[in-house]
Amino acid sequence: MIREALATLLDLEPDMRVVGQVGRGDQVADAVTALGGVDVALLDIEMPGLDGLSAAAELRRRHPETKVVVLTTFGRPGFLRRAMEAGAAAFMVKDAPAARLAEAIRRVLAGERVIDPDLAAAALADGVNPLTGRERDVLAASADGSVNAEIADKLCLSEGTVRNYLSACIQKTGARNRAEAVRIAQEKGWL
Repeated sequence: MIREALATLLDLEPDMRVVGQVGRGDQVADAVTALGGVDVALLDIEMPGLDGLSAAAELRRRHPETKVVVLTTFGRPGFLRRAMEAGAAAFMVKDAPAARLAEAIRRVLAGERVIDPDLAAAALADGVNPLTGRERDVLAASADGSVNAEIADKLCLSEGTVRNYLSACIQKTGARNRAEAVRIAQEKGWL
């Protein structure tokens, strides 16, 4: 419903035309291919199939000419950092007015990067994500309550390595246990 409403609002802009919509992150790159390329893809962080940040990275790999705008309700500094690392040209929160979104798209097409200013300030104050990529993988795999053996099997690691990564995650997040480390990392947008 929100996707369709945004598409309708953007179609009302005299210099914009919405050429396609998909409801899943794992459909984004294929849809851009099927359309013969697009100038801008508007992605949400929370998408079924493949999250918006992973979809942005895939889009960047397969269609580097397509600019990515991330629009989300999850205005967390860690998500901003990860979005920029994934190649997003803009990061806006969903409660921004439609006119601001349209202006952000125009600025992205002009070669600028656009970031919600309050979120940018929070990201600078929050610092860099202390977790390595592999630590994020292991911590994310533990979020559903999986035990070390299950995580090790899923990620092709030894149980001892999983235990070491989880210990590092707990230490780096200042948590008391893995569940709290997951919660902290999610709240900060590190996962």
